[in-house]
Amino acid sequence: MKRFTLQPLTYLVLLLVLSGCGTLQQRGALPDPLSALLAQTGIPSTSVALDIRSVDGERLVAHNADVAFKPASVMKLVTTAAALELLGPGYRWITRLHSSAEIINGTLNGDLVIEGGGDPRFAHEDLARLLRRLRWMGVREIRGDLILDSSLFELAAADPAAFDAAPERAYNALPDALLLDAKALSVMLIPDPNADRARLSVEPPMSDFIIDPPAQNDQPCVRWREQVKPVLTERGLRFEGSFPVSCGERWLTLHLHTLSNEQYVDAVFRQLWSELGGIITGSARSGRVPATARELLAWESMTLAEIIRDINKHSNNVMARQLLLSLAANRGSAPSVPEAGAARVLDWMARHRIDTKTVIIDNGSGLSRHERISVSALSSVLQQTWQSPLMPEFIASLPLVGIDGTMGRRLQESSVRGQAHIKTGTLIDVTSIAGYLTARSGRRIIVSCIINDANASAARPGLDALLQWIYDRY
Repeated sequence: MKRFTLQPLTYLVLLLVLSGCGTLQQRGALPDPLSALLAQTGIPSTSVALDIRSVDGERLVAHNADVAFKPASVMKLVTTAAALELLGPGYRWITRLHSSAEIINGTLNGDLVIEGGGDPRFAHEDLARLLRRLRWMGVREIRGDLILDSSLFELAAADPAAFDAAPERAYNALPDALLLDAKALSVMLIPDPNADRARLSVEPPMSDFIIDPPAQNDQPCVRWREQVKPVLTERGLRFEGSFPVSCGERWLTLHLHTLSNEQYVDAVFRQLWSELGGIITGSARSGRVPATARELLAWESMTLAEIIRDINKHSNNVMARQLLLSLAANRGSAPSVPEAGAARVLDWMARHRIDTKTVIIDNGSGLSRHERISVSALSSVLQQTWQSPLMPEFIASLPLVGIDGTMGRRLQESSVRGQAHIKTGTLIDVTSIAGYLTARSGRRIIVSCIINDANASAARPGLDALLQWIYDRY
């Protein structure tokens, strides 16, 4: 039989063609573990976008990579990465106390103004420290009004129920230049077997806000939040259900949407001031720092490098929204609006040659029906940040798989545990992951995957399987 041989040039061409076909197949196909999960859940491959690349930019897998998808909370990666470079890791927000009045014999004879600096994490403990310092200055009585200046941000009127008809959920808190405790109320429910009602521990302390403890029951601790049925009113909290004793101590955190931001800050201020032995005679109202006022005290926030840990590890929506607004905030000039913050992020991306055609930034948190990004653009942000001198600060802000943040309970028994920093995203029709993974071989990999489908939540195990696949394969 005559042997068939290929000429060297023909062999080389065929080799290149076969090699190219293999690359196209690898880039176009979804990894088997993810494909299998999608088949089980009925999610079509058109609803999935995936980009896997090395940190030096070698494309390993791409599927719908240049298509705009709703990202959910992985959009926070874009906001925090841009802010880290634009503002700097040591950036701090400042909350100031002002007055035009003199302090005479322990009395401030006029209004006290609190000027908000947009601090994403301003807490009642911080306010208490400011007020304690005011007492050390000799002020005991404020004979005037409490003026709250939130003019650094300009925000359109918004309904906290608009997104998902759950205004009491903490993730629906709205931004404000003088945002205190994210306008939240945290109540610890403590079972008391010797009483008809549970005991309570409340943070922050609030003046004239009445909380009636819930009755108790002997039922199993299943969906206890629905069993207790919290109801917020303008001046208090009551429970229409009862609390199972079997639950033990549980924290219930609520967004106090029934109070304006001014009412909330006023209630906390008055309680803290009273506990310090202080008196205030006037009421609270919105206003501006008068031109005649002098600065009495100032409170500096944590650094941006610390703040983004809360934003990314715990996926804090309102903090991300505060950060976006802060990108365009300049004290003494026009108030910041979300569109201006978004423009700064898009400009940052463009300057780093990241394609922004698929990117729509609404509020920077991902809690939005309008925000869009492709996984290619998202991975490019991660790649750019990897190459930045600020890379350690950024990566330290991401959840560590199986250990903390929103990835703390996932893949705990897997070999991926502790080997990946992954941000998660979840909406009713979105599930997503993005971040960095150190493979078994030691190779550093970037992964971005977004699923947009009515059944997206069912795909979460597939995303965990995808991380394991990357770890083992690369």
